Amino acid sequence: MENTLIMQISHATELAAMAAARAAGFGDKKAADGEAVKAMRQFFNSVDFKARVVIGEGERDKAPMLYIGEKLGTGKGMSVDIAVDPLENTNATASLGPRAIAVLAAAEKGGLFHAPDMYMNKLIVGPEAAGKINIDAPVGKNLEVLAKVLKRDVKDLVIVVLDRPRNEELVADIRKAGARVKLILDGDLLPGIAVAMRGSGVHAVMGIGAAPEGVMSAAGLRCLKGEMQARFWPKSREEEERLKKMGGNVKKVYKTEDLASGKQIVFCATGVTNGDILKGVRFFGGGARTNTLLMNTISDKIRFIDTTHVFDKKQIEYRI
Repeated sequence: MENTLIMQISHATELAAMAAARAAGFGDKKAADGEAVKAMRQFFNSVDFKARVVIGEGERDKAPMLYIGEKLGTGKGMSVDIAVDPLENTNATASLGPRAIAVLAAAEKGGLFHAPDMYMNKLIVGPEAAGKINIDAPVGKNLEVLAKVLKRDVKDLVIVVLDRPRNEELVADIRKAGARVKLILDGDLLPGIAVAMRGSGVHAVMGIGAAPEGVMSAAGLRCLKGEMQARFWPKSREEEERLKKMGGNVKKVYKTEDLASGKQIVFCATGVTNGDILKGVRFFGGGARTNTLLMNTISDKIRFIDTTHVFDKKQIEYRI
């Protein structure tokens, strides 16, 4: 898995990112998403593995995309569970805004939680604060703990929160405690990874966001030794019942290892548009350049891969 499948996974997100980037900037997020899905599915169905989508873009009867339960691969090789978003942050792609990515997490069968497409209240910190924070503690208390382990004042902390009405009270509490808030319009997945990277300028992610992205963040945090605590946040009785059917518990606090329990976890994200961690796809005559973050718990390697893709070899050779 380290030498072969891991690199194939990175190629899948690169292909999806390039396909989405070709459709970016035209104001049509569905078209960009569709192109990313098409590219990823086509590639994965040529890979020798038995993959099952445990987190995708909906059930079979609700989405024509990479749906929950879909089988991918040739049917040969090892069995793998995949959590995938061929284009995370579609709004940014439509307008060429920041932090759109193609992203997926993979693990051995049973290694990723089957999270339904609903909301989740999240608290994400880096390795220094792992085991020291509590999602049920007052916001100010968690910020004090975080500042102490990071050896700085609360006023030096930057907390990422999705800019949504449901998070307004949380934002007020963070500011009242003395920390700064970085509000983002969409895409809390990659900021959740950034908190575990020194020098990112982000110290925690808090608030209510999407649960599927939460599982993928947990997979990335397993590779970086960070911590996530989360509780599902259903908006209706129907969502609560669906969570129960998928084995979830609305009262339980889920930790990183609950959401990404696998021993062999791979996390991969390729930039579609420019962000704080990854550059977006850059096209040039006859090719493109991609920027990918690839991590795994097998070798504990963290790679930033800058790849040049040659589409027209004769043209590139002529230019050289």
